[in-house]
This record gives sequence, structure tokens and C-alpha cells, in this order.
Amino acid sequence: MRGVEYRGLSSVDGPIVITKRRENAFFGEITAVRDRSRGVRTGRIIDLSSEYCVVQIFGSTSGLSLDHTSIEFLEAPMELRVSEGLMGRVFDGLGKPIDGYPEVFSSELRNVNGYPINPYARIYPRDFIQTGISSIDGMNTLIRGQKLPIFSGNGLSHNKLTAQIIRQAKILSGDEEFVMVFAGMGIKYDVARFFIENFEKTGVLSRVVMFLSLADAPSIERIITPRCALTAAEYLAFEKGKHVLVVLTDMTNYCEALREISATLSEVPGRKGYPGYLYSDLAELYERAGRIKGSEGSITQIPILSMPSDDISHPIPDLTGYITEGQIVLDRELFQKGIYPPISVLPSLSRLMKDGIGEGMTRDDHQAVSSQAFAAYSKVHTVRNLAAIIGEEELSKEDKQYLHFGELFERYFLGQDEYENRSIEQTLDIAWALLSVLPQNELYRLSPQLKEKYMEQAKENVSAALRHEIEALIDAMQENP
Repeated sequence: MRGVEYRGLSSVDGPIVITKRRENAFFGEITAVRDRSRGVRTGRIIDLSSEYCVVQIFGSTSGLSLDHTSIEFLEAPMELRVSEGLMGRVFDGLGKPIDGYPEVFSSELRNVNGYPINPYARIYPRDFIQTGISSIDGMNTLIRGQKLPIFSGNGLSHNKLTAQIIRQAKILSGDEEFVMVFAGMGIKYDVARFFIENFEKTGVLSRVVMFLSLADAPSIERIITPRCALTAAEYLAFEKGKHVLVVLTDMTNYCEALREISATLSEVPGRKGYPGYLYSDLAELYERAGRIKGSEGSITQIPILSMPSDDISHPIPDLTGYITEGQIVLDRELFQKGIYPPISVLPSLSRLMKDGIGEGMTRDDHQAVSSQAFAAYSKVHTVRNLAAIIGEEELSKEDKQYLHFGELFERYFLGQDEYENRSIEQTLDIAWALLSVLPQNELYRLSPQLKEKYMEQAKENVSAALRHEIEALIDAMQENP
């Protein structure tokens, strides 16, 4: 039965309309806005005063007149229909099917804004997720229940990296497969087609739920898209006991939509014009990841954001880094060298890595090898800066060894094929083999017991091409002391 309609608007400004407040109206309530010809547009209350309601329209407001438009308050928040039938489906940013199939058959509706989680009910994330990508698994490990964003830049290969993570991610401690929830906000059509075709070709589409708000969709829709995706993830994880990997791209487009709404409402701007509540708004999304007592499922989040002008101090990556448990940073210089994935391991960080690696989880040498590789690669950058000043010929023998190590490290450890799925053992063996080209007295983070146990064996386990380069380099250094 249709409810009471209230006729007339006070103002229309872009996607925002203002009308007289109705009794019992609440923040986030959904409205049906009808124009002169009775066409219906969905709206949502985004602000309230004692006399007026501010409603954002999901779509165009053209054709809405102040006198002949009516609003029906639906007395409910925006909801998503949920069931296991979500998997393998493609929806628009508001949760409507766009894959040619009918609505999900279910009587269960969930508020897309989510429900507060008692902090005491959270379980600390500890299970290692193997992505098959050495620069992540070896040095910036992803843990089940973690939120680990990817900081990228325009034109970098974050889409390929994301698709690879979705294809390959698995938990070593059990046989469970991940269910993927993908939310695209303001992405181009060719990017959406890339993901759909990639998932179809590799056979994982049946385990993926996709929400796509394309670049030509109303920017206001981008505000709801990640909330729909996370609502679906919460249902599959906490009610159906599945391990869910949520990918949100591009969070920069989401924040731009927030800034647009804030400017329309004439709110006092914060840094670079973004609203002052940007931090709390992002936290609402990111904090919907994790594990909860009493549920076998989990939600692991990988938000992707393109840093404007590759500026990691921009408000979006800056605030995201505060809320999440680390970041994976893509580097334009590595990308220009042709290295894929172009992950810069030095500014990257996984704050939960220490709790998900080691004996019984990955391998007993993982922490030590990761720490030593990080220290060695850090010195590579110092030596490169020195070589740029005094010339490579003037470097000491030890510094030249670090230059050779850096080149091999980037080509063989950081670099791998888009469809290459490395086990954690392969990743650690490659790191051991590469560290063998450095002076042994420089490997101060590796105990003699670990060196004896793994170093020589690792050289036998790596590819013939890498083994040949290492042997040739060691021979050359011995001939020219």
C-alpha cells in the first residue's frame, strides 16, 4: 500500500532537494520522489533540521519542479536483498541486477549502513593468506580479517594486481575457498569489462559478487555502492560462515563524491576541500572488516585508491593509512622499468604480518628473511643515491654487490608473471638465493642455524635462470676481490 505523499519542494540544487520535514523522518530514510508525470526516483535523507529534510536523489533531478513534485517517505533505510544467490551475479551501485537475470529470490533484507559491532566480540586476525605474489606474501603479508589498502596512481597496474589477488588468494590453514565481493565506484566501462572477462576466463566468477557504479552513473550512487558490497559480505561471512575478500575500487572516486555532496550542502570544507568528516566516513567502511566470535566466517578488505599526483600525503591515502592496518604502495619508477607488480616494498607495510607468519603458519625463517631482505633493499637505495653523486666506478666492492643484489631482487623477487602463483616456500627460497650474493657478514639478521638450514638448499630450488645469474655473479666477485 502506498503511503502519504507530501507535495512541493523548497529547493532543487544539483542532486539535492530540500522539502518540509515530516514527523518521524530519520537520517538515512529512503524516499520515493515523483515528478509531474509520476515518474519515480529514489532518494535518501542525508540531513535534517527542525523544519526541513535534505534529500539526495540517486539520478538526475532534471524535470523536478518545486510545485508539482511529491515525496513519499518510505519509513525504512536503504536495504539490500541477500541470499547465497548473490554469488556469480553483477549488480549496479544500488544493488539492482544488471546481468540480465532477475532479482535475487529472498525475503531477507539488510540495512546497507550495517550494524555496530561490539569491539569485545572481535577476534584478532592471525591466519596467513597466500596471494601467490612474493612482494606481498614475503614482506607485507595479508592476514585473514585484515584491511590492507593498495595505494596506486593513474595508469599503474593496480587492476591487474587486484584480479590476480582475487584469482589466487587462499588460506593455508584450511581448505576453504574465498568468496569475493567486488565494488567498483566511478570506474570506466573497459575496466569493468576487464574484471568480468578475467573472472569468467579463470572460472572464479561463480564465487564473485560484483557491484558496479560506472563513471557515467550519478556520482551520488558511489556513496551507496561500497555499503551494498559490505552488506553482502557481512551476510555471507557472519551468517553463512564464508571467508570473504572485499575489493573496493576506486576509493578516490568515492571521496570525490563525498566532496561534491559536501560542497552542495555548503558545509565547511577541510583539507583540499574534502568534508571534515572524511575520516569518520571512511572508518565506517573500513571497520566493517574483521572476524567475530561465534562465526566461522571473516571479511578481509583490500581498498584500492589512486593517489592524486602520486602524492601519498594527500588526505585520502593519509587518512586511509591511519584507519587500516598498513598499505601496499605501487611505484611508478618500477612500473616504467617494466616490473610487474610494481610494488615498492619499502614504504609498504602490513602491521599484522608478525602475527600471521612463522613456524606452524608459514615457515620458521619467514620473519628473519623478510627483515634481512628489507634491510638489504633499503641499503640498495642508499647506494644508488651515492652512485648518482660520485659515479658507480668509485663505489666500494661491497656497494657494487648491493647494486647487483638490487637489480636481481627487482627482476626475480618483485617481478613475476601476471598468472604466476608462487607458494610461500618458493617466495622464501628466492629471497634466500638472492641474499647469498651479499657478503655473509652483512646478513646480520639471519642466524647461522637458519643459513645452514636454508641457504644452499634454496639455490637448488629456484629457477635455472636465477641460479645461473647468482653463480656467475659470485664467480665474478671472487675473481675481482
